[in-house]
Amino acid sequence: MLLGLVLVALVVSGVRPYDRLTWLLETIWVIVGVPVLLLTWRRFPLTTLLCCLLALHALILVAGGHWSYARTPLGDWVRNLFDLSRNPYDRLGHFAQGFVPAVLVREILVRRSPLRGSRWLAPLVVCACLAFSAFFELIEWWAALASGSAADDFLATQGDVWDTQWDMFLALVGAVASLALLSRLHDRELSALPPTG
Repeated sequence: MLLGLVLVALVVSGVRPYDRLTWLLETIWVIVGVPVLLLTWRRFPLTTLLCCLLALHALILVAGGHWSYARTPLGDWVRNLFDLSRNPYDRLGHFAQGFVPAVLVREILVRRSPLRGSRWLAPLVVCACLAFSAFFELIEWWAALASGSAADDFLATQGDVWDTQWDMFLALVGAVASLALLSRLHDRELSALPPTG
């Protein structure tokens, strides 16, 4: 059901997006991620918690790709409601960029490494999320260098000189919040999974 929802949203988002290149750059994670998930599912099925989080993250990316992060209706509504100076949808996206991958990285490490129950698990998960966030900021920088002002919608800085730092900070907050809020539930779901080879 989640896969169907994500695929329908992806297809609909590709119909007359605000900018085709922005749509592709934002949704490429979904376009690549869905086949990877399907190809690895038999050997490495994911917990229900992780599947729900991945679907939510995919929907955030797809909406940002369709409208651009600076123009999403949800972000405009929040901006108007709280009288903000910018559309905050990009901030939500970067919080999710830490929140969701934290569970993904945690699941992989718990199931494929000797870190289950280790004190090192949480710090390494957070480090992995920060590394991905920094890598994503480098991708944004490369996109800006390659396409000049055409990358403005992908960057979604909206004039904020500290946008890169905010993005990484929110990914950090998302990763820490995810571990604090979801680790026990995640452990219960992990214990119910059959062992993988």
